Amino acid sequence: MAKVEIYTKAFCPYCSRAKMLLDQKGADYAEYDITMDAPKRAEMIERSNGGMTVPQIFIDDRHIGGSDDMAAMERQGKLDALLG
Repeated sequence: MAKVEIYTKAFCPYCSRAKMLLDQKGADYAEYDITMDAPKRAEMIERSNGGMTVPQIFIDDRHIGGSDDMAAMERQGKLDALLG
């Protein structure tokens, strides 16, 4: 199974939607809540090449993007291959 990481904030509907899709896929993921965690937020921005919105999703250290990006991959039939 792939290593999945997701940076989130409290009360973020896009974060909830992304996690729901990952849950539906049966994917295990590490969630990093950056609401009150400035060092993790800085890490997210660096890893995502300047991405400041949440969620920011990584699969096997590959930057996927946000919730809409992951949903698009699902519609295109590409997400399952990445999740392994």
